[in-house]
Amino acid sequence: MTVLWILIAAMLGVAALLELIRLVHGPSILDRAVALDVLLVSALTGLGAYAAYHRDPTILPTLLVLALLGFVGSVSIAKFVARRSEEHTDTQAGGTGSAEGPPVEEGKAP
Repeated sequence: MTVLWILIAAMLGVAALLELIRLVHGPSILDRAVALDVLLVSALTGLGAYAAYHRDPTILPTLLVLALLGFVGSVSIAKFVARRSEEHTDTQAGGTGSAEGPPVEEGKAP
């Protein structure tokens, strides 16, 4: 069982190293976001393997909080990038740069 634990730790360590390289050298913010998500998943996998190996259920709330933080972070980055590209498209088309749309006259529904 110790050999299996060492093998798991080595594989997760190599994966984390490759993800850190991608995080540093990623050409776009989306590449960096994906690398950060995969790094978080590797950490969650390592903690899950530790909890299974030592039969320790007290780590499960930590896994849940980390998974929730990863999800919220991914959604936040996706919304940021979508809004930024939307503003970039509006300014190239000659718009004002706001994502609100055309002004609405008073008393009229859109």
